[in-house]
Amino acid sequence: MNNATSRSISSPYLAFDREHWAKKRKNFSVEYSMSDLEAARSLNDVISMEEVETVYLPISRLIDLYVRARLELFNARNQFLDETGRKVPYIIGVTGSVAVGKSTTSRLLKALLERLPGNPRVDLVTTDGFLYPNSVLERRNLMRRKGFPESYDLRALTDFLYRIKSGEPLVRSPVYSHLQYDIIPGKSIEVRSPEILILEGLNILQAHGDSKIEQEKPLYVSDFLDFSIYVDAKEEWIKKWFVERFQMLQQTAFRDPGSYFRTYAELSAEEAVSTASMIWDTINGVNLRENIMQTKWRAQLVLEKGPDHSIQRILMRKL
Repeated sequence: MNNATSRSISSPYLAFDREHWAKKRKNFSVEYSMSDLEAARSLNDVISMEEVETVYLPISRLIDLYVRARLELFNARNQFLDETGRKVPYIIGVTGSVAVGKSTTSRLLKALLERLPGNPRVDLVTTDGFLYPNSVLERRNLMRRKGFPESYDLRALTDFLYRIKSGEPLVRSPVYSHLQYDIIPGKSIEVRSPEILILEGLNILQAHGDSKIEQEKPLYVSDFLDFSIYVDAKEEWIKKWFVERFQMLQQTAFRDPGSYFRTYAELSAEEAVSTASMIWDTINGVNLRENIMQTKWRAQLVLEKGPDHSIQRILMRKL
């Protein structure tokens, strides 16, 4: 009997525990060090080299196989058209709640995938850069809805992806500063024809929005994704991680004179926990339940975390 078992008889997913998922790595390997892991790890995320080997290397092998299969399809298309077309980037979407660890997953995958044979160029872009500037959010009374779908310039985001998938050699993405809690005017990230682009964001699998490009045809972010990953955990655990991260930031980044959250650095330990819990209960938790969580079952791969941040189960969509 196959080690992969479906969640239920009618589920579109295959489910793997860590032990069985690790076997899917086979002999696939890339060079990766502890310093590389620390560079990828978010502030209060917990991840080990063992998890890289048992969870992330099999994911990297799967993506490598998918990218190779896409190349075969690309070559078949060129053969059919009797021409040599230009290959466009393979886009991987990584989504999940605030504080669930999707940034660690994104940076880790980037580091592993760019070490594949041939050293493909891999770029990472976050959708934070496509948030409306604070001036716009304030004018629209959306500052306390930051991170909700309506706080993003979806037209700019889908236009960015449209141009990437059109094969433009240079496309620019706006830059967001977590320190300033705002878009940095005049600054951008240059995306120059990567073979793989990782797009990280809260709402990238949503099927609604107000973006329209070319002949008023509606386009959604998910239309441009070749592969998608949802990082999942129980809300009670994510809230705990969020509060812990807030406490760590209070002792570090919040103390920077240029920090938007400078006043939080003066809170007592009890006040910090209370404030972080309030932010979660009124903003991030609401966004998770109303928007982000609803997109989980649109992902090709779901990474289910345990209370210690470790990935305990992997769900893979059937083909």
